This record gives sequence, structure tokens and C-alpha cells, in this order.
Amino acid sequence: MAVALTMAQMKVAVLRHAFHGRRAQTAGTGAALGALFAAGTIYLAFVDPDLLAAGYAVWLLGWMLGPVFMGGGDETLRPEYFSLLGLPPRRLAAGLLVAAFVGVAPLVSLTALLGLLVVGVRLGVANAVVAVPAMALQLAVFVLLSKVSVAVIGLALRSRLGAIASGVLNGAILAALGQIWVFFVAFGQTGVPAAVWYLPSGWGLLAVQGDWWALAALAVLVVLLLGAWAALLGRRAGATRPSARGRRPMTAATANGAIVAKELRTWSRDLVRNHQLTFALSYGVCFAASPLILDWDGMLPYAGPIFVVMAAAMASNVYGTDGTALWLTLMTPGVSDVRGRQLAWLSAQAPVAIVLTVVFTAITGGPWPLMLALLSALLGGAAGLVPLISVFALVPGTDPHRRAGNPLRTSEDDGGLTGLAYLMLVLVIVTGVPAAFVAVRYGWAGVAVGVLTGVLCYWGFGLLAERRLCSHGPELLDVMRTGRKPETTVKFRLDQLSKTQKSIVWWCFGFGAIPLVPQGIIATVFVANDMLRHSWFLATYMPPGLRYPVAAAFILLGLAMYGTGLWFVRPRPSGEGAAA
Repeated sequence: MAVALTMAQMKVAVLRHAFHGRRAQTAGTGAALGALFAAGTIYLAFVDPDLLAAGYAVWLLGWMLGPVFMGGGDETLRPEYFSLLGLPPRRLAAGLLVAAFVGVAPLVSLTALLGLLVVGVRLGVANAVVAVPAMALQLAVFVLLSKVSVAVIGLALRSRLGAIASGVLNGAILAALGQIWVFFVAFGQTGVPAAVWYLPSGWGLLAVQGDWWALAALAVLVVLLLGAWAALLGRRAGATRPSARGRRPMTAATANGAIVAKELRTWSRDLVRNHQLTFALSYGVCFAASPLILDWDGMLPYAGPIFVVMAAAMASNVYGTDGTALWLTLMTPGVSDVRGRQLAWLSAQAPVAIVLTVVFTAITGGPWPLMLALLSALLGGAAGLVPLISVFALVPGTDPHRRAGNPLRTSEDDGGLTGLAYLMLVLVIVTGVPAAFVAVRYGWAGVAVGVLTGVLCYWGFGLLAERRLCSHGPELLDVMRTGRKPETTVKFRLDQLSKTQKSIVWWCFGFGAIPLVPQGIIATVFVANDMLRHSWFLATYMPPGLRYPVAAAFILLGLAMYGTGLWFVRPRPSGEGAAA
């Protein structure tokens, strides 16, 4: 118990000094959104227990999958920090578990679990009393399942086969969640599935409603998960590195050729990149193939473009992931490796995207102009944006040789990585909008527009990234080495905004993608292909004369939201007054 309390106090001390500046703003925004979702979950306790059970199932999935996609979750206290103390694995796991309850995410989840208390109070005194330990045990299950999931994935990432398998599995799970409506329609599920009651997330609710065995089951599950986590911690003593035996030596006749060869070798050897590539591939294929359950193959050709967008998001911090290796480039004045990285990224991703698009479009018989236009524009846009976003919004990463026993942990700034990935998703999709619009309206002319857009994005964004790297290379290296961004002469206005203005900014940036992408761009594609009354896309339900105007209005709304957010935080010279 003394060890556990000490670790909890250490966690409190670290967090007290860690939340400042941008990290504090990110944490505050996350806490606000989490509190909103928690309030919605508590509201379900007053509406329908079935909906509450489904809500807790979503929280469970969030705890299990969220850390996998956000850099390995919270590792403020790492097991490696205590390796010299000689603590038994189970005691170490218990101490880290107690420390894991300290933080924003557990507090928000505990708030959501107040729904158990609401249900208990409505049923009777005894049920309300049972709700208290049920809340604690349910939260422990959430946290432990998250820890065990991350530990299992971390072990899988120590071998190439494991990295590929985990990438395929994670991509398939996330795609299935994104297309969950397909499975509901296919299996005739019009309400909440009965299975949600028997998931571990529903055991607390069962216990509150009178099934006392569920409370004991929660306690047993906590003990089993704690033992599993302790065993996994014992195997987290440094990642194994693949052998280089049998590798052909790298040969290149030019400097760019050397960069391409180095990057391609990294894509083949770095297990994190293996995981990212297979994750993007699995997500694209599974997301596009899910409607086949309903005998609808209209989304299948989009597997290639979806793969490109997701692969770009995974590589949005490519310079940060490499860490301080940038000094190798900076030692040669005036030299940039941007063009080489662009070629390497295309060499690794483009063949996969082309095969997916051509094969699946041939299976469905089209639409060829739209698919080829999208593919050309997205490949060029992604190849240009990957280095551009990485050098302009670099998130300091951990040098590959210094990564801890959790290979998913490539940076200490989880919020920054997540924001960068979402930004990349939106920007890459935007690069394909002109080509898609022309292809829908004018057919094969869209392919020419897509090729032109792709070439311009590849060349123009690459040029901007190259100039930025040459002019600010030392500063970027210092950011990667120290984790602190230097003071600049241009500052964003976020610190000078009122609380209301900050809320507007976060809402605009956080939700602008909803009207822009699904309700605007994707709905336009659906309308163009006569896919009417489709899921939640409002334009597909409109009369013929209003379908395109409604989709266009959503696109304008999304752009207006992003424009409003950018206007509030637009940069200004640091010498201007606060009223500027």
C-alpha cells in the first residue's frame, strides 16, 4: 500500500508541473469534451438501461482502442523507472494501477459511471449501496483492460509478424466501428444488442439491477487482469531489434537516391512504421468492404483513396518520429532531404493504393474517372503535405533507439500527435475536392485536374517544406532535442482570447470536419452516384433540386467554421498590443 500511495503522489506531482501552455489547453479541451460525453452517459441512466449499457460499452472500447491509436496511452510513470528497485511484478503492477487512477481520463470516466448510482437510487437503497463498489470495480476494469491491451500490442510490435498482425486487427476494428450501422442493418438489429449487457462494461449495471454475481465477476476480472498486466510488465525489458543479417547493402548514385534508399529501408525495418502501414491498409479495405454485407459494392473502389488519407495521417509527424537524426542532414549546409522523403513515401504507399483502386474499381465496373482523379490528387497532396506539416507543426518525438518498452510511445505529446493526424486527414481530403468535383460533373476531365492538382501539391508543398527545413533546421533540431519550442517573433492570439472566444475556436476546429467531409464532400459523391437515403447523410434525403445545394451548404459551413477558428487565432507580430 505504501508503494501504491507513493506512486500516486509521484503522479500528482508530475501532473501538477506538466500541464502548462499548449498541453494545458489540450488537456482542458479534452476534459471539457469528456465531461460533455459523461453528462450524456448519465442522462441515459434516466432514459433507458439498455442505452446506458450500450454507452458503457462505448467507454470500454474507448479505453481499449484509444491508447493504441494515441501513442500508447498515459505513461507518466513508466515501469522502467522502477526497474532498479527490485519490486515484484504484481506489487509494481498494483502501484502503477493506483497511479493510473490519477488523471483527467479516469476522473471523467468515473463521472460517467455515476449513471450506475442513478440507476441504483431509482431502484432502492440496497441497489444504491451496491452501485458504489460497482463504480470502483468498473473503473478498474476500464483502466486495466487499457493497460493490458497496450502491453499486448507492445509485445506484438517487437516482431515484424506481430506488428503486421496488430496493424491489421486494429485497422479492422476501427473500420468496423466506423461502419457499425452496416452490421446493425445486416443483422436486423433495430435496438440495442442484448450482448452489451454481458460485456465486462455491463457487469456493473447488472450488479446494480440485482444480479449480485456480476459484482463478484468484476472483482475476479480485476484480479485476473492485474495478474496478466504484472506478467506483461515482466516481459517489458526492452524491445528486441530485428537482425540485419541477409540484408543487401544500400547503394545510391545521388544524394536523393540515398535518402530514398534510407527511407525505404526504414519503412521495411521500423516495426512502428510496419504497424502504421498495415493499419492504414486494413482500415481502408475493411471500411470500404463493410457494405458488401448488404450486397452493396458502391464503396469498394474508395479503398485506395481511404488508404492514402489514413497513411498520410499516420506519417504526419515523420520528422518528429525520426528524432534527432535530423543532424545528419544539417551537417551538409544547404541540403534538404524533403524530395527524397517524398519519393520514398510515394514508393512505399502508391503501389498499394494503385492496386487497391484499380482492382476494386474493375470489380465494381467504375466509376473510373472519379477514382483515378481522386487517387492522383490525393497521392500528390499527401506526398506534399507529409513533410510540410511535419516541419511546420513538428511534435518532438523519442529517438527510435531510446523508445521504452512500449513501442507505441513515439512522443510524450499524445494530444499533439492526435491533433496533427486529424489535421492531416482534413487537409489531404481537401486536396482531392477539386478533382472529385470536376470528375463528377465532367467525367474524364477530372483525371487531368487530379494529376495537375497532385503534381502542384507535390512540388509546391515540398518546396515550402524544403525552404522551411533549410531556414529553420537548427531550431527544429533543438525542438526535437529539448522538447521546447523556441520563442518566435510571430505569436498566435490564443492566449489573448476570452473564454468564449476560446470555446468558439475549439468548437470550430473540433467539429468543422463533420459538415465539411461527411455531410458535404462524401454526401456530394453519394448524390452523384444516386445513392439516396443513405445512412446519416442529409443531402441524400432531400428532394432532387435541393440535394447538391444542401451538400454545398454543408461544405461552406465546414469551411466557414475552419475560417472562423483561423481568424480568431491568426498570427500577429509580438510587438502589437493586446487589442490588435
